[in-house]
Amino acid sequence: MATTDADKFLRVLRGLIRPLVRTLIARGVTAPAFYRLLKSVYVEVAREEFPIDDTPPTDSRITLLTGVHRRDVRAILDAADGEWQGARAKSAAFATVLARWQALPEWQGRPLTRAEFDQVVEGVSRDIRPRTILDELLRQNLVTEDAGGTLSISEHAIVGPASEDHKLVFFAANIGDHLAAAAENLLTDTPPFLERAVFYNRLTPSAVDQIEDEARRLSQSVLEDLNAQSMALQQDGKDDPENMERYRFGVYFYRDAPTSDGSDTSARGEDE
Repeated sequence: MATTDADKFLRVLRGLIRPLVRTLIARGVTAPAFYRLLKSVYVEVAREEFPIDDTPPTDSRITLLTGVHRRDVRAILDAADGEWQGARAKSAAFATVLARWQALPEWQGRPLTRAEFDQVVEGVSRDIRPRTILDELLRQNLVTEDAGGTLSISEHAIVGPASEDHKLVFFAANIGDHLAAAAENLLTDTPPFLERAVFYNRLTPSAVDQIEDEARRLSQSVLEDLNAQSMALQQDGKDDPENMERYRFGVYFYRDAPTSDGSDTSARGEDE
């Protein structure tokens, strides 16, 4: 039997999802639970990404595209996950407040009084109580407060959120957008998105330590520059009706030691 494109991609997918399955097992997510989630995502993506003449596909067509039973298709489309949407909204608000604090010329990451912090939050939304935002940022140790009531951005804010819910939100957003960019690059003849990496092996642990330190230094500088530029452009275009696009630029660094047999654990695929 001839090997189809789907068969080839499944072989690649085996290696791709290994880190995800490791995380699922560590989090207590069983295979049947993941199958149920995967089925619902198949349905959602088929409905959102495969319209016909700008009309959402029928339940029957979704069944044809995904292999999910029509009865299950209707049940999935009728369900909603409000709790997750709420967590996403909160995480976005916290990130936006910190980004404004760090980037806007009048703040530039300097220590603030509570009144000044309120102004930062009100610039994001007047529907959010500044005290609510501050209490959560303090709880997560993303912001510190001294005895005089002066607020400062914590070093932990550079690392990321401490809350479990917000860690999960950023895990989904960052990995999701990275994978989306990679998928678009794979599915088109002319890759539209920036996606680059440097890979070296046969390095000593101390050499990788040195490279990792430099990568952290350089990436932090780039992120701060892009944050400041993006904030300025957002302010300049706040009244422009075309200000509807978003972007995400991220960096990562991964290191690994070979197993006892000398194999690379990050590159395992079909034939192990």
